[in-house]
Amino acid sequence: MRAPARIAVGYDGSPGSEAALRWAAALAGALEAAIKVVHAVGLLEHAGLASLSVHEDRARAIAAGAGVEPSRVEWCVLEGDPGSVLCRMAEGPDPPELIVVGTRRSLVHPGLLGSTSLGLVACAPVPVVVVPPADRAS
Repeated sequence: MRAPARIAVGYDGSPGSEAALRWAAALAGALEAAIKVVHAVGLLEHAGLASLSVHEDRARAIAAGAGVEPSRVEWCVLEGDPGSVLCRMAEGPDPPELIVVGTRRSLVHPGLLGSTSLGLVACAPVPVVVVPPADRAS
């Protein structure tokens, strides 16, 4: 097995996605890998209620803080739900060799993964890392 040269990470600005981005960026920085930050566009963005530039600026700052060269960071906005978007991307041209996502903390079942994480693990053709929220990470 060789280290991944291309890592994709789902990012929507939530605490869980920020934890995933920090983890993926640290790995990409250590491996000198490229990182594709993927934002799935939903109804809020279509309605103009959310600013994508804020998310992109934050994502690039997190990657730079982890030592990822700016030329190795790609911001990608795709339409659809996050799990489907990441699965389609992993099956397309120039796919990532690793996908990293966060998970939301469930108040009802705190030990369980969210539906996006579970769906992605079930469909992804490449390894998937699910990063726990910062308050549960060790």
